Amino acid sequence: MTTHPFLVDPAWLSDHRDDENIRIVDVAAETGRQEGLGQFNLSFGPKLYARAHIPGAVHADLVADLADSDAAVPFMALDSTTFADRLGALGVGPDSHVVIYDQGGNIWSARLWWNLRLEGFDNVSILDGGLPAWQAAGLPTRAGVESYPATKFVARRRPELYADKESVLAAIGDESTLLVNSLDPATFRGENDSYGRPGRIPGSVNVPYPDLIAEDGRLRVINDVREAFEKAGTLDADRKIVTYCGGGLAASLLAFDLFLLGRDDVAVYDASMYEWGPDVDLPLEVG
Repeated sequence: MTTHPFLVDPAWLSDHRDDENIRIVDVAAETGRQEGLGQFNLSFGPKLYARAHIPGAVHADLVADLADSDAAVPFMALDSTTFADRLGALGVGPDSHVVIYDQGGNIWSARLWWNLRLEGFDNVSILDGGLPAWQAAGLPTRAGVESYPATKFVARRRPELYADKESVLAAIGDESTLLVNSLDPATFRGENDSYGRPGRIPGSVNVPYPDLIAEDGRLRVINDVREAFEKAGTLDADRKIVTYCGGGLAASLLAFDLFLLGRDDVAVYDASMYEWGPDVDLPLEVG
């Protein structure tokens, strides 16, 4: 297990950004939906990064480069070999300490954090509040594109952190597994038809991801959200936890908060409701 801090503030990163092993990774992303469920334009992330980024940072495009472009739904995790090749090209190696940031809210940062942990890499920190927090602290940004020397990233997949349709289906009615929906309460109850059909996976509990984020785009203090996780039963060490959302992004943020609360074994249903919702053979419940 890493000794690096899991969540850092702008002052910490400003003090450490020139450290030899630091690799600052910008995951700015902005997507536009096209007609048809799950169809997205290419990410505008590279343009946002090139416009203004933390000095020294490289950009990781979680839409175009670090997701499986052949998958039926967006944002799906790459196979280990491809992921390793692309992280190595970004300059991330076994001795690196990766610090990830996004445009605020930490959802995209949490997604890359989960991708890295899935492949056995733990030397990861998230810059709380992302680029807006950095700028609010009066720290400098830089335009253009930067890079680190390419290296070799070694992937050692942890399959227990990955959930697919079959394992989620098997979890329904299984008291040893708890399914946690991270979408807003109205969508959880089935009042919004956002993913082909309204509703949630049967037996799910709801911990809405917006409740984890403060107004300034930083994460709420972990002890302030502990009660919500306790009420949902997610801190019960005897139960396996599987988080899901629309496409595995907000679910990764729940996994990160649970990690801060001591749960390092949380699985993410990668395809989430983008896969489950349109499949009429899969059960949903409302109310």
